[in-house]
Amino acid sequence: MAEEKLTTREENFSEWYNQLVLKADLADYAPVRGCMVVKPYGWALWENITAALDKRFKETGHVNAAFPMLIPMSFFEKEKEHVEGFSPELAVVTHGGGEKLEEPLVVRPTSETIIGHMYSKWIKSWRDLPVLINVWGSVLRWELRTRLFLRTAEFYWQEGHTAHASMEEAKEEMYRMLDVYVDFAMNEAALPVLKGYKSDTERFAGAQITTSIEGMMQDKRALQSATSHYFGENFAKAFNIQYLDKNNELKYCETTSWGLSTRIIGAIIMTHGDDQGLILPPRLAPIQVIIVPIFKNEVEKSKVMEVADRVFAELKAAGIRVKVDDRDNVSSGFKFNDWEMRGVPIRLEIGPKDVEKGSVALARRDTPGREGKSFVPQTNLVETVNQLLTEIQDAILKRATEFRDANIHEPKSYDELKNIVAEGWALTWWCEGKACEAKVKEDTKATTRNIPLDQPEGNGTCIICGKPAKKKVYFARAY
Repeated sequence: MAEEKLTTREENFSEWYNQLVLKADLADYAPVRGCMVVKPYGWALWENITAALDKRFKETGHVNAAFPMLIPMSFFEKEKEHVEGFSPELAVVTHGGGEKLEEPLVVRPTSETIIGHMYSKWIKSWRDLPVLINVWGSVLRWELRTRLFLRTAEFYWQEGHTAHASMEEAKEEMYRMLDVYVDFAMNEAALPVLKGYKSDTERFAGAQITTSIEGMMQDKRALQSATSHYFGENFAKAFNIQYLDKNNELKYCETTSWGLSTRIIGAIIMTHGDDQGLILPPRLAPIQVIIVPIFKNEVEKSKVMEVADRVFAELKAAGIRVKVDDRDNVSSGFKFNDWEMRGVPIRLEIGPKDVEKGSVALARRDTPGREGKSFVPQTNLVETVNQLLTEIQDAILKRATEFRDANIHEPKSYDELKNIVAEGWALTWWCEGKACEAKVKEDTKATTRNIPLDQPEGNGTCIICGKPAKKKVYFARAY
């Protein structure tokens, strides 16, 4: 597979993405329509993502729990009464143990309902608040248009659900977790995301405020990469989550929800990858350094492998995720292409001449060709590699940020906006009217991505209708 060239991004970005996910051994199509199998290399990447997020969640006082995958249908009917825009794509279990169930059970599309039910049992007093719970697992939504990692029927994610005594505390939680996602995206995934809140049209059903982080992919489309919601009392009223306050008065809780899914892997692929394959951020890469020993005969092999094994042991002892490719049934060139396809940040080559000179050849994945290759001493190699991993992490974030900024424009007219969103993002004044938002979508297929939290001083004029506007918003075509 590694020897087969990818369709280039310029030829067909969508096909490039689909081929890359398969050839880089991240995932495969499942026998169940709309589902995917995450392969070990893809799962290792997801594990590094979950570890980085889980650490952040726990540092902010959150704890993990698990809730059932099967949820009574009546819970969704109860939610539907309170939440306008409720339209889940449900998979429903009607039989169990060979018998028809008294009540159908829904395979978890999200956990709001089951968690809301349990919170109503657990929360009785202001002393029980806040409740700060996160859940790791998978959900099932009856999606049949498959795009591996980006849109599948079953996908993996985390969802946080919190309950608070006051609106101020719940909103603070929503923004805190939004910032956790920004921190993760920028510092771990090297994704230069933009944070803001959604328009009324794009807001999550049942939320009073939905915030998001939005990333620009290399085809200049937007990808919503995580969301954080403030529900107010909506879900508390739907599931009767009440508590006695300090004055012994019965009140509804204020709740939030926030989540990030395996879709973030798609964001990493489409932000950093090139025509040779993946380029993984070193902080998340399953393998940070691949060692490729090069030899022609048993005598050379003995000398080279001795150095390769010693270097491997040194790097591993320093906490670097390292692997030796000692396959003897493929060529060195095949190995180079294979690990480039998989996006390993550093390739370390050791041949007979390197053994003689006490050096190694380092090739950095983010800089193809001779420019990315250097020869360094075997002494202090741990320090050299760690420094290079940091440089690569910083370099791919810088490159993605520069690309993003070069493709965001501020139009002077509606015609200019239409031209911009055909090939990029527009940041422009908007009156926040649904009719103007709908017009842009109808004319261009672009939607409002989010409204930046940091707004310019003063007011402007809506680019669509010419009425006074208080906010600027990002318009872009999206996944």
